[in-house]
Amino acid sequence: MIADTIKSQLVEALKAKDKDMLIVLRMLSTELHNKEIDKKGSLTNEEEIAVVRAQAKMRRDAIEAYDKANAKDKADTERRELEILKGFLPTEMRDDELVKIVDGAIIETNASSVADIGKVIGLVMKKANGKASGARVSEVVKSKLQ
Repeated sequence: MIADTIKSQLVEALKAKDKDMLIVLRMLSTELHNKEIDKKGSLTNEEEIAVVRAQAKMRRDAIEAYDKANAKDKADTERRELEILKGFLPTEMRDDELVKIVDGAIIETNASSVADIGKVIGLVMKKANGKASGARVSEVVKSKLQ
C-alpha cells in the first residue's frame, strides 16, 4: 500500500535531509489521512492511487500556470514534486493495450455511438485497474465511437 511506502520513505528523507521529498511525502500522507477520515475507514490501493493522481494533476496544472506567468523557479519546484509523485503511481498502460481493452469494452457494452461513451469509459476504467488516466481513456473511446 502507498501509505506504508510513504512512511518508510519519510524516515529515509528525514535522515537524508531531502527537503523536496519531505514536503511531498508529508503532503501526500496528510491527503491520504484526510481521505480515510472522509471515508471513515481505510483506503483501498485504487483509492490511494486516485489521491496520488489528483495531486499529480494539481502539480501539472500549477506548472502550466507558472510557465505562463514566467515564474520559472516555482514551475521547477512543482516539476520536482511531480517527479516524486510519479514514483507512487503504477506504470501507465501502453497504447496498444488500452486500445485492445477499449475495443473489448465497446463490444461488451454494444456501444455504437458517442451517446454510449459513459458505459464504455466506466468499463474500461475498471479493466484498466488504475493504469490509464481517465483523460487518456476518454480520448481513445471518443476516437473509436466517432
